[in-house]
Amino acid sequence: MTLVYEPGSSFAHRLDPRPKLAVQVTFVAAAFVHTTPAGLVVLTGLTLGVLAAARTSVRRSLWEYRIVLPFVAAAPLLQGFTLGAPWFVIEEAVGPALAGYRVLLVLLVTAAYVRTTSVRESRAALQRLVPGRTGQFLGMGASFVFRFLPVLQADLGRIRDAHRSRLGTERPVRERIALLAIAGFNRAFDRADSLALALRARCFAWNPTLPELRYTRWDVPAYAFALGLAVAAVYPYL
Repeated sequence: MTLVYEPGSSFAHRLDPRPKLAVQVTFVAAAFVHTTPAGLVVLTGLTLGVLAAARTSVRRSLWEYRIVLPFVAAAPLLQGFTLGAPWFVIEEAVGPALAGYRVLLVLLVTAAYVRTTSVRESRAALQRLVPGRTGQFLGMGASFVFRFLPVLQADLGRIRDAHRSRLGTERPVRERIALLAIAGFNRAFDRADSLALALRARCFAWNPTLPELRYTRWDVPAYAFALGLAVAAVYPYL
């Protein structure tokens, strides 16, 4: 299953997309300000709360990001590695490890948002928050990203399965990565050309009819949560 919107009845599903976007932005800001172990422990608890509100599995979300995880894990290993004794310096690896864990928390919160917010709702929220052609451009870009990434993810999975069925796992790791990257980029460009042709054929509109957004009482705690994250992000600078 790719990382896409799934209809449901969770608390996060009931929210207007605008407070959910506010939580996304303020969580990222707080995560990049509080990079200490204590701060990341608190952010971990908040992340688990967000995932619970969205009824999104941690293990399933991590599996969706399995392509990114090796890069997150490689950064502290490469930073701590030395060419001579003691071969690995833990102090050098701590900073990249904390930064990688911070990115992982942001990705998990993003997964909760994607699974509980439809593409049309995200586009409508952006176009209402940012007026004019700029908002239309941002909304259009967000809708393309949310629709295009799952397709590319599925393409990469099929390419990887095809290589595996042809004994591609017997090749050196560097060669496998190169083949996967080249095939993935070629497929992405093909998809982009097809998308451009489809948009022209369907007379793509900059300002289509979008769903109506309405605030409810469920949005109050979400905005309060976002406000708390915003205060936590700016407090160290006061």
